[in-house]
Amino acid sequence: MNMRSGNTLAGRAWTDAGGRRQAAMAWGWKLCRICMRLSPLLLMLLLWFMIAWLVSWLRGVAFPTPADTAVRLLNMLDGSRFLEYSIYRHTCVSLARWALSFFIAAVAGLAVGIAAGWWRAFEQVLMPAIQVLQLVPGLAWIPVAILIFGIGESATLFMISVTAFAPIAISVAGGVKRVDELYVRAARMMGLSRRMLFFNILVPGALPHIINGLRIGLGNGWRVLVAAEMIVGSGTGLGYAIIQSRWTLDFAGAFVCLGIICVVGLAIEQLVFAPLERRTVELWGLSRHP
Repeated sequence: MNMRSGNTLAGRAWTDAGGRRQAAMAWGWKLCRICMRLSPLLLMLLLWFMIAWLVSWLRGVAFPTPADTAVRLLNMLDGSRFLEYSIYRHTCVSLARWALSFFIAAVAGLAVGIAAGWWRAFEQVLMPAIQVLQLVPGLAWIPVAILIFGIGESATLFMISVTAFAPIAISVAGGVKRVDELYVRAARMMGLSRRMLFFNILVPGALPHIINGLRIGLGNGWRVLVAAEMIVGSGTGLGYAIIQSRWTLDFAGAFVCLGIICVVGLAIEQLVFAPLERRTVELWGLSRHP
């Protein structure tokens, strides 16, 4: 009995030790994954500190460090005015402009892209012009926007919409054209109506391209928004705040605006498009590659 009890206790001790080792290894792997995810941020902060130190040493210019920017951000979040408005006002105004312009570009791009992908004549007439629009840099629309709308809100919305429209239309048209013709013929043989054919065959088959087009258009619109606010803005917005901070020498405030721009772009990508793409692939069983 004593030997059996001793063996049992030894086995339990061995099992407990093995469990502790596995738990320690699991925590080690989790810590490694966390460090890997944080390494780009840490590297960026290190480079930022080095650049700030070099600029201050070589040129004698007070280059904002991450610590300076963080302090300025806390002041802004606490209600400190930045060019007559709070940082919340500047951010919300930019997001509202971006959302409205992207909505216009998305509706127009989806409609034109679907029509061009489905009807050959429509594609031959419109797609060459749309491809030319895609080649025009967003900032090149500044004189056109000012001539048509003047300096103000409408010019900003026009620049964002026209820049985001082209990639959406081209990507959607390509996705519709790549839908397997066998599926379309089978659906017609089964007597599906045009509405059912559109929602059950064309849209699912073109979804990866539609999502990619919207993602590209959204990114283009966000970049052009900041530039448009710098030049044809109406006194508010992140881009306007960045360009105006040069007169007040509030460079830390400008860096705060740059950080907000990066965070918003990453949030839209990681919280909207990445889950939407995964959900689309899982729901429809589609490949990520054409």
